[in-house]
Amino acid sequence: MARIRSLKPNVTRDEAMQQFSPGGAVDFARSLLFGPVRSVADVYIPFRLFQVEIINAGKREQEFLGLDAATGILDLYHFDQVPPASHVIVMETRNCPPARLEDTQATELLLAKFRRVLFSRGFFRLRSLEISAVPLPGEIHIPYWVGFRGYGNAARMEVIDAVRRRFEGAKVRRVLQEWLASVS
Repeated sequence: MARIRSLKPNVTRDEAMQQFSPGGAVDFARSLLFGPVRSVADVYIPFRLFQVEIINAGKREQEFLGLDAATGILDLYHFDQVPPASHVIVMETRNCPPARLEDTQATELLLAKFRRVLFSRGFFRLRSLEISAVPLPGEIHIPYWVGFRGYGNAARMEVIDAVRRRFEGAKVRRVLQEWLASVS
């Protein structure tokens, strides 16, 4: 079992079960189509934290961003500050994909992704843009609840971010499916 540092989840197992279970017409249709919820598991995806400095038209800003260290395909995770110790728990679990990105590779990927984010906000607002990123020591894991539903041998996965309390999309499911396939 791996010993990890994780953000404290804001969603309990019971709350996750309620979110995965039918509660309205849309949920009932999803349950009818894809089957009942068979099980729920907690999973922790490793993120590498960066302190990013942006200089745009002489104005200096600072942001704290997380890049998933398992594959690098997930969207950047924004933090208001480095998570304080009161928001972090240390635990042992098997439910975490390994970090595979090296620091240099992760830094380059983070800069490219963040540059796209800035360009999408407004290319013409950028003047003499400079971006630098410094990796912060250690990793932080983001907790997710994974609901497995289906009929018979068919299974479908749904994922909830246990910090932000929202359903995740295909990218997170892909990371988890690739990890589960590599484990088995």
